[in-house]
Amino acid sequence: MIKAKKSLGQNFLIDEKIINQITDIVEIKNKDILEVGPGTGNLTSAILNKKPKNLTVIEKDTELVNLLKKKFSKQIKIVNEDILKVNESFLTNNTLTVFGNLPYNISTEILSKWILNLEIDNLWFDNLVLMFQKEVADRIVSNYNSKNYGRLTILTKWKLNVKKIINIKPSSFSPKPKIESSLLLFEPKKKFFRLNSSKSLEKITRTFFMHRRKMIKKPYNQLFNGDNRISLKYNIDLNLRPQNLDFDTYFKLADEYEKLSS
Repeated sequence: MIKAKKSLGQNFLIDEKIINQITDIVEIKNKDILEVGPGTGNLTSAILNKKPKNLTVIEKDTELVNLLKKKFSKQIKIVNEDILKVNESFLTNNTLTVFGNLPYNISTEILSKWILNLEIDNLWFDNLVLMFQKEVADRIVSNYNSKNYGRLTILTKWKLNVKKIINIKPSSFSPKPKIESSLLLFEPKKKFFRLNSSKSLEKITRTFFMHRRKMIKKPYNQLFNGDNRISLKYNIDLNLRPQNLDFDTYFKLADEYEKLSS
């Protein structure tokens, strides 16, 4: 019997009702599917039952890879690699539908990587069906003027549409995590705000949210050298706090920061 490794953030999904719910969210039949972190293969089996065209799984744990090989033989393609080191667009020339019970310790890193690498002319996935800690999921789906709104929210909403599907109890996993999980559905926006580099948006949001409870006047002046023309151009009240600025304002500020830096 394989034990979950705490160092890899492993919690295996065992609830059949939840597994079936997950595979009903988007169309699987005759599609190219990617599963990240298949674990012992419970969700993998359910995906195969839906008759995909191809199923590729990415699993870092060699012990689990050996189990998956025995269990599924040639039904699936197994990539024994760290997901953070994989270039997904090289896996296939076709658009992928992605499922993932992501390791909690790197879930935001995985999502951020996929967002930052996503380009209009290379939308390598059509949907992401992903599991997160509920606390992280609440940050991802939040809106401005709320306590959960932050850098991850802005980064996600830049290129993706997202909605929460369900919350999932700890009892649906083995071993049981100490917290609830949430299942989110993402799809790429067909059009998103064009920036020369994602680093500008990362820089703006990092600087603003470093002191999220304080007014934005100080970080704004730090980024724009005290020049208030940009704040006047977009009618930004510098007495507001970072969570009070909407998504578009952050995108516009990133664009202005790029112009200033070029």
